[in-house]
Amino acid sequence: MTEQIELIKLYSTRILALAAQMPHVGSLDNPDASAMKRSPLCGSKVTVDVIMQNGKITEFAQNVKACALGQAAASVAAQNIIGRSAEEVVRARDELAAMLKSGGPPPGPPFDGFEVLAPASEYKNRHASILLSLDATAEACASIAAQNSA
Repeated sequence: MTEQIELIKLYSTRILALAAQMPHVGSLDNPDASAMKRSPLCGSKVTVDVIMQNGKITEFAQNVKACALGQAAASVAAQNIIGRSAEEVVRARDELAAMLKSGGPPPGPPFDGFEVLAPASEYKNRHASILLSLDATAEACASIAAQNSA
């Protein structure tokens, strides 16, 4: 019963609201790069499309098939992703992973909205789902950088 109560607390009203109000849903017609990431534990999947100009994300879209935690994380990412560099995305992903896996502080601005997911640190089987959107975005940005340097 205690575990069930903790799970209910985890899916707070704020997390469910984020999941329901996700911006930048769908796909772009001509992205500079796309990337798909999947969590092997739960089957959650995120595909992102990215357009970058002058080292910054100018257009972004994502298709998210994930639990409420993965959806909430994708929502926080999407709310803050436009205008960010690849380095900022990687930093946010690494800070989010540290928050979940080792009790580190939440990502700093502009990604500080991930703080709402701090209680998920106790649910290791959800970590990969929470990281999917930033993982996929970082991969897409790296692909663009590789294309530009070729």
